[in-house]
Amino acid sequence: MFSQLVVIILLFLATLNFSYQRKPKKPPQTLSRGWGDDITWVQTYEEGLTKMKESKKPLMVIHHKEDCPYSQALKKTFSLDKNIQKMAQEDFIMLNLMHETSDKNLAPDGLYVPRILFVDPSMTIRADIAGKYSNHLYTYQPDDMDVLVKNMRRAKILLHTEL
Repeated sequence: MFSQLVVIILLFLATLNFSYQRKPKKPPQTLSRGWGDDITWVQTYEEGLTKMKESKKPLMVIHHKEDCPYSQALKKTFSLDKNIQKMAQEDFIMLNLMHETSDKNLAPDGLYVPRILFVDPSMTIRADIAGKYSNHLYTYQPDDMDVLVKNMRRAKILLHTEL
């Protein structure tokens, strides 16, 4: 009887130890930060500007914060939208930033998140390509993906007609 109790206790402890060891580990942070793992992301604004000039593709800059619920909601919708993911990978140099850059032109109407701006290869920040909100011109919400797609197309078309 005592030996059976010892075996049961040992099995219980082994199971407990095994389940503790199998705790899922958080995957390493990539440059996508959850915005789209199939997209090629640049690490810095300066790298984005260089690649933009070389490739003649517009730069799309996404400003966000990890602890912002609006940023998290936009990220989820952005990463699940196949059309946006495809355009981002094929037609843009992509950068997502959790910290502000030294270029104050990337905050034409203030420092808020999330905000998305486009820069064309002539180094012009496309302040004319804005979202639908008058108080935060460059913000998008999860239900604004149609507006973002339209603006991404505008950034591509204007790129070709201006250069």
